[in-house]
Parts: sequence; C-alpha cells; structure tokens
Amino acid sequence: MKSKNIPADIKKKSIKEAQNEIKEIISKLESTDSSLENSIDQYERMLALNHHIQEEFKKRAKEINSSDFNNDKKILSKDYK
Repeated sequence: MKSKNIPADIKKKSIKEAQNEIKEIISKLESTDSSLENSIDQYERMLALNHHIQEEFKKRAKEINSSDFNNDKKILSKDYK
C-alpha cells in the first residue's frame, strides 16, 4: 500500500493512536459477533493503520539518521580545525 492510498483520517493519527486503534480492531475481530463483510473492512483498515505506522517509523529513522550525520559532521569539522 502506498502512502497516498492511506485514508486521510489515518494519516492524521499519531503512532500511539494508530496502535490503539489496531488493538481495538483485533478485539472486535476476535469476537464472534462480527459479520464477514465487517471483518474484512476492519482487517483492511488495520492493514492501512499498520502501513501508516511503518511510514512514520521510516520518517523518524531518516530524521534521526540525518541529525546524527549532521552532528557528527559538525564534531568532525571542529576536530580538524
């Protein structure tokens, strides 16, 4: 799933909010009261939430790596002056 295919309401969620919604969906799916159609819809939403979480982790990892790189670069430039 591409990030542009993630519904807007999911894109607005924090990682924690998305994780909490996934937990709620799992609880609903585990109950025997759900219809098959509703279960499929909920499962697809869970997949979108999971993809959103993965994308957010990737963004954060890039931010961390680039900030570490820039900090290392500053430290190295000070050492060689």
